[in-house]
Amino acid sequence: MALEGLEITKMEHAHSEQVYQIEELSFITPWSRKSIRSEIDNKTGRYIVILDGEKVAAYGGFWLVLDEANINNVAVHPDYRGRGISKLLMNTLIKMAADEGAKHMYLEVRSSNSVAQGLYRGLGFKMIGLRSGYYIDTGEDAIVMMKEL
Repeated sequence: MALEGLEITKMEHAHSEQVYQIEELSFITPWSRKSIRSEIDNKTGRYIVILDGEKVAAYGGFWLVLDEANINNVAVHPDYRGRGISKLLMNTLIKMAADEGAKHMYLEVRSSNSVAQGLYRGLGFKMIGLRSGYYIDTGEDAIVMMKEL
C-alpha cells in the first residue's frame, strides 16, 4: 500500500475507540479510553489521526507549552506498519509544532525500541539524556531525544 489515499486530520472523539484499539495492540500499558478522551479535549494537546477511509491507521500527538513540544504518544496499527506511515505521522507532528512556534521537540523512547530510535534519528532527533526506570510496567529506561525546529 502506498501512502496515497490516506487522510491526515485532527483527532476527534469519534476516533477514540479505534485509537484505544491501536493502544491495546501497541503498548504493554495502553492509555485508557478515558485518558484518550481527556487528551482530545486538552488545550495544550495537539493530536492527529491518519485515516484509510474510515479506519484509523495511525495517531499521534504532542503537548505544546510555550516554545516546546513534547511528543506524548505515536502508534501505527499493526496492519499498516512498515509502510512509511510512522515517518509521515512524525513529519506532520514536527511541522505542526514548528508552525505553532515551537523551537524544540522532545520525546522519550524505550531503550529497547531500536526501530523507533532509528526513525527518530533519521528525522533529526538527538539523544540528550536517559531516564532510568522510566517505564513503570517493566522498569525499562527511556532515552530522551530532542530535535531543534
